[in-house]
Amino acid sequence: MFDRLRSEIKAIKQNDPAARSTIEIFLCYPGFYALLFHRLSHYLWNHSFKLLARFISTISRFLTGIEIHPGAQFGERVFIDHGMGIVVGETTIVGDDVLIYQGVVLGGTTTQKTKRHPTIEKGVIIGAGAKVMGNITIGEYSKIGTGAVVLKDVPPESTCVGVPGRIVKSKNKSHIVDLEHNKLPDPVADAIRSLEKQIKDNEELIRILLDKNGICLTDGQIDEKIDCGDLLKKDGD
Repeated sequence: MFDRLRSEIKAIKQNDPAARSTIEIFLCYPGFYALLFHRLSHYLWNHSFKLLARFISTISRFLTGIEIHPGAQFGERVFIDHGMGIVVGETTIVGDDVLIYQGVVLGGTTTQKTKRHPTIEKGVIIGAGAKVMGNITIGEYSKIGTGAVVLKDVPPESTCVGVPGRIVKSKNKSHIVDLEHNKLPDPVADAIRSLEKQIKDNEELIRILLDKNGICLTDGQIDEKIDCGDLLKKDGD
């Protein structure tokens, strides 16, 4: 048990540059306490003390702001950073070395008593506010961008962003923990930039055509409709 605690404290120090000492982690990290409470409630849940397990998980939610169902399964060295607003459903499976930020929901999409929550494999990073819904699998060492809504499986070593979640990078072999979520690819922003470029190119083509036909317009008139009568008169000349 103590070896497991030491490994989890070491993982927190590696993933959070603000962690200065072991005593600080013990006193000031709600994610650390939420997992301690969960280990106890999960043990009770598996030994048929389900009401007591739910009560302990409710106390944990009150103290830490993190709601983890006692039935959820967590691996080793999981780090919940900040943690406020995190919700983890009953049939969720979280693997080793997973990093979860505040506001994350690992939720279900059915009322059937089956495996209805996601499986998060080893080394996954889930950005703040992300929602991972349903019985899907997030592959090893994948990254879920901030605010993403993931409804389908994510392959290993991939990056998923957007609403709904889209795979924007696959087979990223680097397993280094990268906390710079602002540098993740953004397909929506890329599409907007592409449209802006096309609009500018089209405006330039319109200017060239107007110059060739001897039509002079001010900058304010370019977006207005061209008088068809003037064009016909120009053609008649």
